[in-house]
Amino acid sequence: MKIVLRAYSGFFKRGSHHFRISLFLGLLFLFSLLFPQPTLYSHVDHPKEEKGIGIDEKLGQVIPLDLTFRDETDHPVPLKKLIGHPTILALVYYSCPDVCSFLLHNLAGTLTQLLAEPGKEYGVVAVSFDETEKPELAREKKKLYLSMIEKPFPEDAWSFLTGDQENIQKLADSVGFRFKREGKAFQHPVALIVLSPNGKITRYLYGMEFLPFDLKMAILEASEGRVGPTISKVLRFCFSYDPKGRKYVFNTLKVTGIVTFICGFAFILFLVLKSRRRHPEERSSE
Repeated sequence: MKIVLRAYSGFFKRGSHHFRISLFLGLLFLFSLLFPQPTLYSHVDHPKEEKGIGIDEKLGQVIPLDLTFRDETDHPVPLKKLIGHPTILALVYYSCPDVCSFLLHNLAGTLTQLLAEPGKEYGVVAVSFDETEKPELAREKKKLYLSMIEKPFPEDAWSFLTGDQENIQKLADSVGFRFKREGKAFQHPVALIVLSPNGKITRYLYGMEFLPFDLKMAILEASEGRVGPTISKVLRFCFSYDPKGRKYVFNTLKVTGIVTFICGFAFILFLVLKSRRRHPEERSSE
C-alpha cells in the first residue's frame, strides 16, 4: 500500500500539468458515477408526476375540517369530530390488493409497539379515495386491522371512512395527495400524513413501514403544532416507484455512485495533501 501511495504521490509531483490533467480526469470519472445508466425503474418518478400522481407537500396548511364522510357504521361524520388530537391520516382504498393493505397492516403492527395512548394522545383516520367503496367494506377492514393490534385499542381511536368524489378530492387536494384511477385500480403515492389537533399538516411519513419512534415523534410534534422536517427529496433520490410491482425500489446505482464519489474525492484529496507535505521537504534537501 505504501508503494502504491508513493507512486501516486510521485506522479502528482512531476509537474502541475500532469497533476491538473489527472485531477480533472479523476473528478470527471467520479462525477459520472452520480448519473449512472438508468435502471428499469430509475426514471419513472417524473413521468408519473406529469400524469398527476404524487405528493405536493403542504406542511403548515390546515385541511378543511368541515368535510363530511361516512364512518364504518354508515353514519355521517365531519372531520372536525375526529381530529381533536394528533391524528394519523391514511389515504388508501380498501380493495387495494397490495400497497394499501401492506401500509395498513404495517401501521397496525407499529401501533402495537407505540408508547402513546390511542384515543387520547392520538387517533388514526383511514379515508378511502375510491368513491364507489361503501361503509360495509370499511367495517370489514376496520375489524381486520384492529384485530392485528396486539394490545387494548379503543375502536373509536381508528376510523375507517368512505365518501363522495367531491369531498374525497377536496381532502386529497388539501394534503397534496395526487392519484389516478386506472380501470378498477388506482395509481397513487404511499404515505401517512400527520395532523395537529386543529387539522394542520405537520409531517409526511413516506413508505409502507414505520418505526414506533418516528411515529411517536411525529405525534409529539403534532400535539405541539410544530411542523416537522421531511426527507422526501432524499427518498426520491434513493428510491423510485415500480409501477408494475406498485412499490418503491432502492436505486442501487445512484446511492453507490455518490458513495463512491465521496470516497474517491477523499482519496484524491489525501494524495494531494500528502504530496504538498512532502514537496517542501524535498526542496529543502536539494
